[in-house]
Amino acid sequence: MSGLGADFCLVCGAPPPLFGDRMCESCLRKRTKLAEVPENVPWVRCARCGIVEIQGKWVNISEDEVWDELIQRNLKFHIDAEDISIAVETQTISDRHTLIHLQLEGVIDSLLFQEEHTMRARMANGVCLTCTRRAGNYYEATVQLRSSGRKLSEEEYQNLRATLDIVKESLSDDPMFFITNEGPVTGGYDVVMGSKGLARAWGRHLTKEYGGQVVETNSTVGRKDGIDVTRLTLLYRKPGYEIGDVIRWRDNFWRPASWTKDGAIIERIDRQERTGATWRDLESSKVMSRMSEQIIAELINQDSSVGEFLDPTTWTMASVRLPYDHNGRNTIRIARIDGEWFALHHMAIDENSSIE
Repeated sequence: MSGLGADFCLVCGAPPPLFGDRMCESCLRKRTKLAEVPENVPWVRCARCGIVEIQGKWVNISEDEVWDELIQRNLKFHIDAEDISIAVETQTISDRHTLIHLQLEGVIDSLLFQEEHTMRARMANGVCLTCTRRAGNYYEATVQLRSSGRKLSEEEYQNLRATLDIVKESLSDDPMFFITNEGPVTGGYDVVMGSKGLARAWGRHLTKEYGGQVVETNSTVGRKDGIDVTRLTLLYRKPGYEIGDVIRWRDNFWRPASWTKDGAIIERIDRQERTGATWRDLESSKVMSRMSEQIIAELINQDSSVGEFLDPTTWTMASVRLPYDHNGRNTIRIARIDGEWFALHHMAIDENSSIE
């Protein structure tokens, strides 16, 4: 029997040690739960594309990540719990129902608590905003791929289109980055998409990689919540020439070396001259030899100004004036223009060329 004035359990009168609000270990454990766990928890998956709604946002996550999210959102631990650990095991009951078995550990008032719970995750079908808009042929932007100077081949348009996938991968995962419609049209290729941001990012990538110009046009199609609803048309014009090609411009032959915001840096092939030209300046240029048509020739004989090689078109010896930057190497890059061979000076892009 406890002495007068000694501490005792307020519930059963047991002597110390006491915990919490002056209760013995037995009474504290009877009246304390480590965690409150609901029996059933709902979650929503898009019936069309399979992405999951998490706290009002649609995200692309795995089922294991769904279970982690449900546990984090629905478990409520005791306010004084410390050193918490959770072990999880799932059991699939049906396409819509999954049991989540939980083993919980935690410390409350220096006492170790261990509990086991089962939570049923109930999946409901929904339709995400992206799929809703796709089904309604929703779009915010149209990118028009066109060319100037010459007609592009189908393969060239497909190469331009392939860069859109590269841009999408480099950006954050946005459900609005979807393609509503695409395909060849008279004079080019059109891609209709759900995001203006994606259209502009693609336009920047195209001008950086292939040169050319982008022209934006916005049109108002209505109002929503007092704000104008607009659609973007982005016209991209690819120049008919590429870096490394040979073009005729102002009665001389040049090779585009790099793109600028307003045009291209071009280098003259017969002497060391480098200049900038705007897109408008280059509209009158004509492609004389595409880089894919150029040849790496092995020199059989050479002196200070002329080299001899085996003409691959006639299998006879031919001669060509050596480029101004020739340093005695045994190979040169040549282009056939108007039935005549021209040697080309060296450019950085030549090092990455697959021509043999």
